[in-house]
Amino acid sequence: MRINSWSIYASALICLASGYLITGGLHLDGLMDTFDGIFAGKKKRLKAMKDSKVGSFGVQALVFITLIQIACILKIQNLIIFVLPICLFWGRFSNLFFIEKFKYMSYKKKSISHKKFWNGFKKESLISIIFLLIFIAYQLVSITSQAILIKFLILNLIGIFLSYSIPNILGNKIGGFNGDACGASVVLVETSMLFMHAILL
Repeated sequence: MRINSWSIYASALICLASGYLITGGLHLDGLMDTFDGIFAGKKKRLKAMKDSKVGSFGVQALVFITLIQIACILKIQNLIIFVLPICLFWGRFSNLFFIEKFKYMSYKKKSISHKKFWNGFKKESLISIIFLLIFIAYQLVSITSQAILIKFLILNLIGIFLSYSIPNILGNKIGGFNGDACGASVVLVETSMLFMHAILL
């Protein structure tokens, strides 16, 4: 059996870099733009989010989130193969709450709202909820340790809470949602879930 020659630190960085490569850094760009907008003030918020230049608050948010993610991956280690898909799921699920509750904010006066193609939370989330229920059922059957099972069920409840509360906070803060805010929600929920797994597991 061949032993992996990569150090755990290198593996953690490759893990993050792979995610950036797959998404094209789209969610991180949204995170930086959103934080720049939040700290720019209400009047300059949309202008700051639209600006292609990254401000100091956006850079700080990126560095802070990246350091937390690296620390969590180093703590979780081999369990990352099971934990990461869960974090990615909740990050993307959070956008369903975002779109359902808030109005679309556009940088332009005339634009096509996402709401035009929105079928409501129940219909849009149906497939995701089915997968979630299958995953929970798998946990109930496959996990033999009662202590670990309780932790995983608690983490599912935390996932529901975070995927609702984080977009809710962002939406109230910026007064709606847009592509940047959705990207920020994905990153923040993913990182929060990663952090919770690192604590509980």
